[in-house]
Amino acid sequence: MSGWKTEYVPGKPRLAYDRMGRGPLLFFLHGIGGSRSNWHLQLPAFATDFTAISWDARGYGLSEDYDGPLDFADFSADVVRVLDHLGADKAHLCGLSMGGRIAQDFYPRHPERVATLTLCDTFPGFEGATRAQTPEEFVDSRIKPLLEGKTPMEVAAARVGRLMSPKRSEDAFRRAVESSASIHIESYIKTVRASIAFNRAADLPNIKVPTLLIFGREDPLTPPAIGEVMARHIPDSRLVVLEDAGHMANLEQPAAFNAALRAFLARHRDRAAPLRGGSAGQE
Repeated sequence: MSGWKTEYVPGKPRLAYDRMGRGPLLFFLHGIGGSRSNWHLQLPAFATDFTAISWDARGYGLSEDYDGPLDFADFSADVVRVLDHLGADKAHLCGLSMGGRIAQDFYPRHPERVATLTLCDTFPGFEGATRAQTPEEFVDSRIKPLLEGKTPMEVAAARVGRLMSPKRSEDAFRRAVESSASIHIESYIKTVRASIAFNRAADLPNIKVPTLLIFGREDPLTPPAIGEVMARHIPDSRLVVLEDAGHMANLEQPAAFNAALRAFLARHRDRAAPLRGGSAGQE
């Protein structure tokens, strides 16, 4: 196995994803300032047991931009496109921050397509959440510098630095800054604005698949208290809090993150079958 391979789902918009390994589908979903590269420390770790993929959501990375405003239902429709393209009846979904919200939106729409959920440093909705920012502050802090003419690179380092633990490695910081600096400004602004309308809190008790919650102990945006609330509402769920990790737990503490996810998926791997045809996911 030589590494991940970048492939595309045709259609509008065209979607890019990196793929590695073979077996049941494990689908990694990045955050609002991220890209498929945010999961490159996870793909090799899980490729021995899964077809592990990480996508660029619409309007991110190598995926195409799109016309009109964004609704999270658009992301969910794109997840279906990816699953159908790969021949996956079901997938294990692992999403961080915005990726966790996409997974939460996808499940009630397509519960039959979900084997397990791993929701990382995320929240079910602004309303009622214990958060460091109001919806207005969330939007303003993210789009105002861009509207004022700053480039993504100019704002990436400061924003990433505020979200990560002071104990992060230089490699984690570099990876996060590089992905944040590559955002498509117009699509990013659409995503930020769509995020404040997102609310799936009422659906948490209806999640019927095994669910793992992973939160960084030092996450200033979605602190572990949010994970505790989610764990109380999701019936078959377990919360893992990673020490010395902020909002990007998979980058900041990859070994601990991978160990927690591996232990969880080892119990539930066969809830999803290998990809139809058996050849997808081979390198």
